[in-house]
Amino acid sequence: MTIGFIGLGRMGRGMARNVARSGAQLVVYDANPDAVAALTAQGAVAATSVADLASRAEVIFPSLPGPAEVEEVVLGKGGIAEQIRPGLTLFDLSTNSLALVRKVHALFESEGAAMLDAPVSGGPAGAASGDLVLWVGGDRAVFDRHLATLRTIGRLAHHVGPIGAGTVTKLAHNTLGYTLLLAQAEIFSLAVKAGLDPLELWQALRLGLGGKRSPLDMLVNQFLPGIYDQPAFALKLGTKDVTLATQLARELGVPLRLAGLVHAEMTEAVAKGMGEMDSRAYLQLQLERAGVQIAVDPERLAAAVKATQN
Repeated sequence: MTIGFIGLGRMGRGMARNVARSGAQLVVYDANPDAVAALTAQGAVAATSVADLASRAEVIFPSLPGPAEVEEVVLGKGGIAEQIRPGLTLFDLSTNSLALVRKVHALFESEGAAMLDAPVSGGPAGAASGDLVLWVGGDRAVFDRHLATLRTIGRLAHHVGPIGAGTVTKLAHNTLGYTLLLAQAEIFSLAVKAGLDPLELWQALRLGLGGKRSPLDMLVNQFLPGIYDQPAFALKLGTKDVTLATQLARELGVPLRLAGLVHAEMTEAVAKGMGEMDSRAYLQLQLERAGVQIAVDPERLAAAVKATQN
């Protein structure tokens, strides 16, 4: 089986190198000839163009900056789409848009080919070492068939659902991370303005519940099963704590945009009669506005938690 790899930048070069080291027949293409030369030195074969690579490879992995580049490489003149044929498989490693993923998938499916979205997480260091997670959306049988190859790119190749699920997972992951960083920046700015040393604060916070556990762990007992009527800590008490913090911020002249939104949400939830419920009950307001319900089956949840602990 011949594997094609398009895009040999900071992420792509490490992933392609690991594919080459696995002994696979690898064809590569990048607009930068130096990047291609580095891979041919590892045993890869250089393609003269995207179309040339697509005509040779049975499985293609584009690793590109974003939707504009994916659209050009896949759907543009001289792109992969011009070489679609039954049996061709495309795993898009790029962080793409859901609309474009679905568009490309529909085209491939109509021609008897397969397209799966497979964005990665782990950074350039992870790409070089293979310590990446691939969130793959699409046909499970195709995923299983190529799992060995996927694991040469990232040891944690994980099928997350139908086409587009990988892209949504990646966008959710990155946005969550940046939002958490901003929340921490707010809290540190408040504490430092109040006279605390930032390193001592960091060390102290690591000792608390928020420092000992992943934020995702805090969703297990209430949010995911949708159970808030057995409070570990009452919402009215949590609201009191956030009220005191936002009052302190006003006294010190420290803007807390995210914390202010949290306070508003908690206050609204208390006003709606949720004060005696668990402190996470205010999260229901966001679900209501989005028009979704979350109530994961307890047995599925317990199995998923156990799997992540192994």
